[in-house]
Amino acid sequence: MGLVKHQVAAFLLFLLTGVGAGQRVVTIQKGPLYRVLGSHVTLWCKVSGYQGPAEQTFQWSIYLPSASEREVQIVSTADPSFPYAIYTQRVRAQEIYVERVQGDAVLLHITELQDRDAGEYECHTPNTDERYFGSYSAKTNLTVIPDSLRVTAVPQTLHRVERDSLELKCEVSKSTAQHSHVSISWYRQRGGEAPVEIISLSRDFVLRAGGTYAQRHATGDVRLDKVGETTSKLTIYNLHPSDQGEFYCEAAEWIQDPDKSWYAMTRKRSQGTIVNVQATDKEFSVRLETEKRMYIVGEPVEFRCILEAQNIPDRYFSISWAFNSSLIASLGPNAVPVLNNEFAQREALGQLKVAKESDNVFVLKIYRLRLEDSGKYNCRVTEREKTVTGDFIDKESKRPKNIPITVLPLKAGFAVTAISRTPGVTYNESFDLQCIIKPHYPSWVPVSVTWRFQPAGSSEFHDLVTFTRDGGVQWGDRYLGFRTRTAIEKAESSNNVRLSISRASDTEAGKYQCVAELWRKNYNSSWTRLADRTSNLLEIRVLRPVTKLQVSKSKRSITLVENRPIPLNCSVKSQTSPDSHFAVLWYVHKPSDADGKLILKTTHSSAFEYGTYAEEEGLRGRLQFERSASGGLFSLTVQRAEVRDSGSYYCHVEEWLLSPNHAWYKLAEEVSGRTEVTVKQPDNRLHVNQTHRNITVLENQWVMLECQVSSRTSPSSQLQVEWYVWRPGHPEKEAVARLSRQSTLRYGDLATLGNLRGRLHLESPSPGLYLLSIQNATVRDSGAYDCRVEEWLLDPSDRWYKRAEDLSGLTTLIVKQPEPTLQVDTATANLTVQERESFQLDCTILSRSSPESHFAVTWYNLRAKEVGGRAEEEEKEEEEGKEEVLSVGRDTIFSSGTGRWQDRLCFQRLSAVLFRLTVLQASGTDTGNYSCRVEEWLADPSGVWYRLAEEESGTVAVHVQDAGSTLQSVICSNDALFYFVFFYPFPIFGILIITILLVRFKSRNSSKNSEGKNGVPLLWIKEPHLNYSPTCLEPPVLSIHPGTID
Repeated sequence: MGLVKHQVAAFLLFLLTGVGAGQRVVTIQKGPLYRVLGSHVTLWCKVSGYQGPAEQTFQWSIYLPSASEREVQIVSTADPSFPYAIYTQRVRAQEIYVERVQGDAVLLHITELQDRDAGEYECHTPNTDERYFGSYSAKTNLTVIPDSLRVTAVPQTLHRVERDSLELKCEVSKSTAQHSHVSISWYRQRGGEAPVEIISLSRDFVLRAGGTYAQRHATGDVRLDKVGETTSKLTIYNLHPSDQGEFYCEAAEWIQDPDKSWYAMTRKRSQGTIVNVQATDKEFSVRLETEKRMYIVGEPVEFRCILEAQNIPDRYFSISWAFNSSLIASLGPNAVPVLNNEFAQREALGQLKVAKESDNVFVLKIYRLRLEDSGKYNCRVTEREKTVTGDFIDKESKRPKNIPITVLPLKAGFAVTAISRTPGVTYNESFDLQCIIKPHYPSWVPVSVTWRFQPAGSSEFHDLVTFTRDGGVQWGDRYLGFRTRTAIEKAESSNNVRLSISRASDTEAGKYQCVAELWRKNYNSSWTRLADRTSNLLEIRVLRPVTKLQVSKSKRSITLVENRPIPLNCSVKSQTSPDSHFAVLWYVHKPSDADGKLILKTTHSSAFEYGTYAEEEGLRGRLQFERSASGGLFSLTVQRAEVRDSGSYYCHVEEWLLSPNHAWYKLAEEVSGRTEVTVKQPDNRLHVNQTHRNITVLENQWVMLECQVSSRTSPSSQLQVEWYVWRPGHPEKEAVARLSRQSTLRYGDLATLGNLRGRLHLESPSPGLYLLSIQNATVRDSGAYDCRVEEWLLDPSDRWYKRAEDLSGLTTLIVKQPEPTLQVDTATANLTVQERESFQLDCTILSRSSPESHFAVTWYNLRAKEVGGRAEEEEKEEEEGKEEVLSVGRDTIFSSGTGRWQDRLCFQRLSAVLFRLTVLQASGTDTGNYSCRVEEWLADPSGVWYRLAEEESGTVAVHVQDAGSTLQSVICSNDALFYFVFFYPFPIFGILIITILLVRFKSRNSSKNSEGKNGVPLLWIKEPHLNYSPTCLEPPVLSIHPGTID
């Protein structure tokens, strides 16, 4: 309700400062407004400039975000049925209602804000004017936000005593997205009383105290501090009994509305803390204390008067000291001592002191007792009360029992003895020397003690240190080094002086003695030496510590592959001191050496020194030394081991300690067990595929020879591959090609001298696979091929060496010429042509051995000849003579047969496998059987042509008819005429021809003798010349040219 009252007050202020009359104006609280879920919210609305009754009607509606254009009626000041169903129940239960502040101003109350209450609110006033003029409604937006304010404090019950302090903490946090402020207030409440505000921090960060605590806040007894991001602390000093009650803190979260006013959205309080304050008691008690009752002249004495009471700082007490019932001194509430005449003089000389040590302890101290100081001592405490005028009046007084003391005189005569419990010590140990004075004089007796020292090997004593009579320490000039490691002390109960020397060394070894002197201080502050004594001699021996050094003697063997690290360990199993340092020397012993050679030395100061072996063998760049964090394990690693690093390794350990004089000395040394190291080359794992293969190819094909490395010793190795061949008829294998480990290809003698070089191709498509290709293989390439693989490894010195080699299986290569598949058309045919006509002779190749084949074609004429026989048998025998008509070579060079074909032949190549010969102007002599012979030629890869096959075609029977074929039919139809024409003329013609030949022969013989000698030219004939036209558009001319007469 506090939040609502604040809102109503702000609204009333607005009404008082509102606008005057005029046209109707409806004003609503300016938005957007942010309010906390579950809080009590009010929205004000006012109408002005209206006519009609003074009490106006107000109607409230909302436009929800889900339906921003639909009005939802909430409540009306005049119509109970105005609310929609969703608000009817809340309006009836007074969870939503309208409060009329004035006749023309109202407040809309929502007692418990819900999420669905967010939206745009409209305040509407129905018209009561004579006419519509002005505005009748106004709208504002309301946003519902979560309540994130958290106020927490630890509930507890505390019990305090009056004047104690109280501290309470309260944690306030929020997570509101909008900008907001927080105010914090602390309250105290007792029973049914109204809470009393103690102190508060406003939203504007202004600190104010409540009326009851304002004065205490001004004096600093009430504080409010921020001790964290979200925590505040209330502190109350000097608690009063009236502070008893329940303490709690209350926080409010404020947000600034658009009209610049601040609104407390939510307010919460923490759980309470019950504080009980107990009032203090006014009683007090007094007791007197001292150390002992018997003293010697010159000793100090201290009396302590102890007050026990409640709330002493706020009370006033006075103290008086008495000796044998006589007043020594008194202290008022201001703690200023007032002494009587006698004791005032001693206090002025510094022999006596009266003081207030604390609020409840008062001290009387006599620094040098006299014999007359024997007696009874006491103190009296009186509580006093301060009046309004500032004066003090005595109230209650108390005193404890008397304490008597006795002061004895000082005895004369004494003896001095020097003793030590440790006459023999080890380096860095401590030893004590005591100078005992008997009788035991009190510490206040002025005695000086001097320790003297005679170093070992010296005959003179020198003053080491003096404990002076006034309690000071004076060091001698010769042994200033003792000062840093020597402590001197004097016993409180006696004049015995102890000399303690720590971290003993050689310089502290020797003889010691002490000299004591007894002094008396005169009244004029001068000193008189009463006596002196010298003690016995003490000899102190300082020995070096007994070594406990132990180095591991275990032996081990290491076998590893080169290029791997050699781990060497040197383990110190025990050491003399945790502060021991070690020098480690590493050695290697080879079988050929008598002694081990030094590899590396690490000094006790961690400096490195390389040995002769490391320098000679170049080990400096391969050594790595490590020391474990614990300090007892040393490791030497030889990187990239080589075979020559094999040997027996061991370490030599020296233990060094730091002397008390900060000088290092070697205490002991020991040798470790040996580590036998064997470094070997990697195991040979090179393996080349040993499979034998047979490859048969035709000439001019490509051959691929495979060399497969199936495994190798190291992935980082380099391989050299060399190919060899055994050729038929050669006793030894010949190198073909070599691929070096640097991937350089070199040809062998066979490849270099022959024509193989330009046809070799080497590739490696994948690691370990090498392919040698022979292009355009020839018969001469036949043989057995294999490859030899060499594996090269890089040793630790970056030198390559051949680790292994392996041979592959043989690949037998057979290169053959193509199988002849030449086939020519062998079909026979009959052809009849007329005289003077042309006929064609085709030569058809049905199949060939290779597409690259060239052909030589020759046509032949098979003519029939009649041979006369014996008359009695009258038998005719036919003998066929083979006559070459035309020859066309593979290189298309023509040659013809006899001269009768001259100028009558035409050659055509219709396709790669069809050749045609056309005979022009056929005559009867052309009658006969014709055939063609085909030769198939191929070129080997070297370009040399060879004849692969030949084949002859079938015959074509050609019959040439002459022009008189009609007469022939007449003759043939008459038997008598047939015999007359074809039979009877032959004998007659035969006789006639013989006669002519005989006559010719005779005449020729007679003419040779006369004409040949006279240079008559002879007629001779050149070779026929063939003019060839491929298209045969112009027929070829086969002509016989006559010779010339020379």
